[in-house]
Amino acid sequence: MSDRTLPPEALDEWTRAACERLGLDSAEISIPLILDLARDVAHGVARPAAPLTAFLAGLAAGRAGGSPADIERAVAEVVELASTWSAA
Repeated sequence: MSDRTLPPEALDEWTRAACERLGLDSAEISIPLILDLARDVAHGVARPAAPLTAFLAGLAAGRAGGSPADIERAVAEVVELASTWSAA
């Protein structure tokens, strides 16, 4: 395993640590939702678009209020966009 690869349990640990540092409740974070978002965008658009889109979805969800429903709605919007994306 490389230094940049995390086993699943380390991803949970990293999420808890990052949430603590950012003042977020890690219990409100759906790791599978975000990983699915990244996968869908990476495959439907381009790999570099995945982290950017995750940030944009988080920003949109936060501006909408930051509830779990706001997060799910923002993720659903960009996943739908990625599923139909075709670069001009």
